[in-house]
Amino acid sequence: MTMNTNPIEVLKFCPKCGSAKFKKAGDRSLKCTDCGFHFFINSAAAVAALITNADGKLMLVTRGVEPNFGKLDLPGGFVDPGETAENAVVRELSEELGLKVKSLKYIGSVPNEYIFSEFKVFTLDLAFKVEAETTLNLNPMDDIMDYKFYSEEEINYDDIPAPSIKQFVKDFF
Repeated sequence: MTMNTNPIEVLKFCPKCGSAKFKKAGDRSLKCTDCGFHFFINSAAAVAALITNADGKLMLVTRGVEPNFGKLDLPGGFVDPGETAENAVVRELSEELGLKVKSLKYIGSVPNEYIFSEFKVFTLDLAFKVEAETTLNLNPMDDIMDYKFYSEEEINYDDIPAPSIKQFVKDFF
């Protein structure tokens, strides 16, 4: 049995009043006919860091959590409410690697979607070129198991499941 993971199909009760009269009101919204609450399915902002070592190789990390446990990714994560994308990059790199950012520059964005807890999540992934204070003696923590620097020839793109991350890496090289 294939489960529909689109939030339009998964969400059954109004998060404001609890009513079951929470119905589709468009391609990306639901509305409660009891209390009038209107809920929109929007993308969450996430950041990805493109970091190179002295040899010009690109850092990829190994995911230590689902989705895509054990697969390759760029370091980064979700932007917290009230946080800038730039501050999110600095925070995520500190949390995941103990890395200190010397400078960063916005590169571009790519939409992404994936399944988490049987629920389709939509993100807008923002890529940043990051210059680290150092790329030596970093400590994989939080939701990453490991990191490694890759030349383009060393990357198997099938090991990068997120379409947005795959695009950022391809564009980098």
